[in-house]
Parts: sequence; C-alpha cells; structure tokens
Amino acid sequence: MTPAPQLSLGLLLTAAAGMIDVVGFIELGGFYTSFMSGNTTQLGAGLAELGPALALPAGLIVMFVVGSFFGSLIGGTTDRRRAMGVLALVLAGLGVTLGLSGLGFSAAQAMLALATAAGSQNAIMSPRGAVRLGATFVTGTLFAVGQDLARTVRGEAPPLRWVQHLLVWLALLVGALIGGLVYGAWHLWALALPATIYVAFFVGLAVRRQAMH
Repeated sequence: MTPAPQLSLGLLLTAAAGMIDVVGFIELGGFYTSFMSGNTTQLGAGLAELGPALALPAGLIVMFVVGSFFGSLIGGTTDRRRAMGVLALVLAGLGVTLGLSGLGFSAAQAMLALATAAGSQNAIMSPRGAVRLGATFVTGTLFAVGQDLARTVRGEAPPLRWVQHLLVWLALLVGALIGGLVYGAWHLWALALPATIYVAFFVGLAVRRQAMH
C-alpha cells in the first residue's frame, strides 16, 4: 500500500494534470497535451490521409517525450531537490504557453510547451508502493484497478490496494471537471489554477528541505 501522505500529494498533482489536459483538449479541438495514446491514434489517421491533422499530434508527442526526458534528467542527490527542479520545469511550460498565447501565437503552437510540461510532470514523484503518483495519464492505472482487484480476490494483494488506483483515476477526472468549469470563465487563464498547486507544492518542498539543513 502507498502511504497516505504520499498518496494525497500524488492525487493533488494528478488533479492538476487533469486541469491542464482539459484546457489543452478544448484549445486544440480534440488533441491532448498528456494523453499520447489518443494523439498517436490521431497521428495514425493523419498519416493515412496525409492531411493537416498530421503535424499537431506529431508535435505534441515529440514535445511530451522532450519533457519526460528533461524531467527525468533534472535533479540532484535527493528526491526533494529533484522534485523541485521538475516542478520548476512544469511551471516554465505553463508560463511559456501563457506567454506565447498572449503574444498572439496559435493554440497549436502555444500548447506544445504545455505538452512538455505534462511530460515532465511524470518525473516529479517516485513510485511508492504499487501506485504511480502524480502521473498525467491513467490508462495503466485503470488496468491496475482490475489487476489488483483480481489479486485481492485471490488473496495475493492487500484488500484495498485497488481502491488507491481508483482514487488516482478519480483525481484526474475531478481535475478535468474543475478545469473545464474554470475554463468556461477564465479561458486559457484557467491554467493559473494548476499553476497555483505546483507553486504551493514547490514552496512546501523548499520549506521542508530548508528545515532539514
């Protein structure tokens, strides 16, 4: 089982990811900043037709991988220092997206930075227990719900571990719901809400790191 404090932080980060992804989904008209399975399917359709839908999913996939690379590369000798570096990268991606949009760049151009932020976020928290924490995608998490439920029935897993996976999925769902509602009022500035979560997370890590020195 994943300890409750780590699980709670992971759920908060996943909810923030849901907020970001729904903003990107609306802005891009059906493409994603973190759901690369969907973008890969659309890339395949674009390749079949060699149409205008080819460049956007390809660019989003590339930038997501770039973000995951730098997110995994950044860091120091401790988990807190590493997480702070990745959080800074995520916040930079959000800032670049808002900046490019403010300068008049198209959504397709501005959202590439958001895909980079989404890719890097997956490197913020190390896995604890069986649950993947702070991830921006939940396909594997949903599989883990069924898998751990089956293991529970066979007596091979803790009775409620499957519930932790389900909570991660619910966090993304609730985050997407909140992000969609806020987008209706703030439009692209709805990204300020997940940015606030990341800043609070960064400050909390900095305070705890300082307290240990």
